[in-house]
Amino acid sequence: MREETITFNSRYIIGISFISALGGYLFGFDFAVISGALPFLRTEFMLNSWWEGFLTGSLALGCIVGCLIAGKMADKYGRRPGLMLAALIFAISSVGIALSTGLTFFVIMRFGAGIGVGMASMLCPMYIAEVSPAKVRGRNVAINQLTVVIGILVTNMVNYFLADIGPDAWRWMFGLGTIPSVIFLIGVIWLPESPRWLLKDGQQEKAIQVLNKIGSASFVQTTLTAINKSLDGSPKKQSYKNVFEKSVRPAVMVGITLAIFQQFCGINVVFNYTSTIFESVGANLDRQLFETIAIGMVNLVFTLLAMWQVDKLGRRPLMLFGSLGLSVVYIILAFLLQHQYPAGMVSIFVLIAISLYAISLAPVTWVLISEIFPNKIRGVASSVAIVSLWGAYFILVFTFPILAEKLGTYGPFYLYAAICFAGFLFIRKKVKETKGQTLEELEDNLIRH
Repeated sequence: MREETITFNSRYIIGISFISALGGYLFGFDFAVISGALPFLRTEFMLNSWWEGFLTGSLALGCIVGCLIAGKMADKYGRRPGLMLAALIFAISSVGIALSTGLTFFVIMRFGAGIGVGMASMLCPMYIAEVSPAKVRGRNVAINQLTVVIGILVTNMVNYFLADIGPDAWRWMFGLGTIPSVIFLIGVIWLPESPRWLLKDGQQEKAIQVLNKIGSASFVQTTLTAINKSLDGSPKKQSYKNVFEKSVRPAVMVGITLAIFQQFCGINVVFNYTSTIFESVGANLDRQLFETIAIGMVNLVFTLLAMWQVDKLGRRPLMLFGSLGLSVVYIILAFLLQHQYPAGMVSIFVLIAISLYAISLAPVTWVLISEIFPNKIRGVASSVAIVSLWGAYFILVFTFPILAEKLGTYGPFYLYAAICFAGFLFIRKKVKETKGQTLEELEDNLIRH
């Protein structure tokens, strides 16, 4: 069948991708809200460096649990029910955090929010990858990252304006998370189930109905043939043991390493501890919160640029550019912090670091994780990779206040520079280009040969 006979319903595909990607907004919200709230929480709960790191990182511990739940749930019940549950958990925990009367209850509720974020962070990119044609899959999965950065920017702006209402500003900052989670829940009700999961579950007629909405008859036929071939002979139920079979182990190890590297590259220290970094060079609270808005705006612009280029330039060149660039910029940033350069000079290199991350490691890691695993284990393999990501995030944000106290705020950035260079070498040696190939072609190229 000739390629030119295949057409797609672009409006429908983008519509369902955007609705699914609203889960990314929740991720962005919880990611950013802590940066604006920390100056208030330090006073409210009298935090030392250990508790500050643990309170910030408790979200990641919940995310790990969320990913484990989502992996099993996605393979057994489908992608859609997991997205609905993620939205519900997040709504309840947002209210709980806002009403917290003590540190223990706050941490428990933030852990709960992490469960919702963890489920969404795994299921949203996976769902989008499974409903998107190969030639636009990178851009569509990057929509999830776009909603993450919109969530970060909007939250930072809201935090900035709420900061003046008094010591209870942090309650409003967290409580407003209920609004996007309810909108997400309503949107998910409208979504179709992933056709790849429906076929794996033996629901061929429903899968055909969904595929007919996505593309032409020729697209439906070629997709059905490819998916059924990839599922042929594989058991319906997958366990974590299947993820480490010899045939799929190389792809899984690449996925896990990229997930860990996306966090250990250090950029989320900039997102979560903006106030700490700028306080160390003498910036006042107003300037600290303003810097979070600048970070959010640069993040948005360069994420849009990444969406434009990820299916043109490819995944590998962007990852190589971002990792090497971050390594250089961190060394300069560490030097500026060490020698107490003015906040304006520090801000320039913080924003350059954000732009490098936003065009490379931030969206492209999620794209690669969503596409390099074979159909039969995509749910559990994605779960393993993203659990690794959230585990690395916890270690990163937990250790930064402690390292900054021992080494100075600048010290950890020398370490992150070395990690970024090591990541550059790993990507150069191990990561293959995936643009323009269907998920089934990738499975053939990456797994079976």
